[in-house]
Amino acid sequence: MTDIRPSEGGTPEPLLRVTDLRLSLGRGAGAVDLVRGVSLDVPAGTTVAVVGESGSGKSLTALAMMGLLPPGVTVGGGDIVLDGAPVARLTERQWQPLRGRELSMIFQDPLSALNPCIRVGDQIAEMFRRRAGASRREARDRAVESMVEVGIPDAANRARSYPHEFSGGMRQRVMIAMALSLQPRLLIADEPTTALDVTVQAQIMRLLAERKQARGLTMILISHDLGVVSRSADQVVVMYAGRVVESGPSRDVLSRPAHPYTVGLMRSVPDRRRPGATLEAIGGQPPDPRTVPAGCAFHPRCPMARDRCRTEVPALRPVAPARASACHFADEVVGDAPDRPSADTSEVSGHV
Repeated sequence: MTDIRPSEGGTPEPLLRVTDLRLSLGRGAGAVDLVRGVSLDVPAGTTVAVVGESGSGKSLTALAMMGLLPPGVTVGGGDIVLDGAPVARLTERQWQPLRGRELSMIFQDPLSALNPCIRVGDQIAEMFRRRAGASRREARDRAVESMVEVGIPDAANRARSYPHEFSGGMRQRVMIAMALSLQPRLLIADEPTTALDVTVQAQIMRLLAERKQARGLTMILISHDLGVVSRSADQVVVMYAGRVVESGPSRDVLSRPAHPYTVGLMRSVPDRRRPGATLEAIGGQPPDPRTVPAGCAFHPRCPMARDRCRTEVPALRPVAPARASACHFADEVVGDAPDRPSADTSEVSGHV
């Protein structure tokens, strides 16, 4: 991989760039589009959060970035460029030297991601043996060091334990140790706090922030927890029905959203500054990928929908410096959006 260098305009190229990515299930006339033209940039050293309801395509997009698409799902168009090199259509053999070293991923469910029959220390050590050429003893020592680094107490002894002998939070720490073991430049965290209680969630996110700062990591955070996003992300990308519908700096998007879907997400989660305020769920359900509505996919659930929304697909267009929205009436949305002070979006807490 090459170093990041300034483009002609003097702005460094992003470490990761996704351009018009399209992912499809099946082939030919029966193919179903699951991700429909996603574009996003991930500047080096930043945290970019991708948010949306289940089924929005955020996790599938993350898997495409790792070259780990499920069977039957293929790249139907667009590209993914990692540090200047296109990677969307690499073979599995070409992907192998990149995973772990250039980019790595923390998966949603550590219990299913870890091998239940192998001690956790051996699973971490395998990364060093296979990918770094370490001897068995060196790999074991480095595995214990990795466990210490992520705050697992009595690491030398716990390395001999099996995944089911750890709590949920400690299993997630094991996953983080594995993901960071080869010192990747880009870390993708897919719902890293799912199924953890609030206290453990905070510990895991604090750990990720510490490791990011210590190692100069770039991070993509896949989440439906706007509280986590508001405290952790520099940039936010909002996805709905396989498309990006809004993007921009975290504080701007979460304080003055420019898309009705983002407004709905914000109104559906608690705000500590407004105790007792009524939460408003977004009516209806996300569309089935096989029957996405014509025009704006959100229009059946949108309180601002008009005739144009039912027939014309809105382009993702600039609405302010470094901000974009895929809404025909984005300017009106910003004017009508709930006033959440941009100085402290950390008061947002909750899941969508």
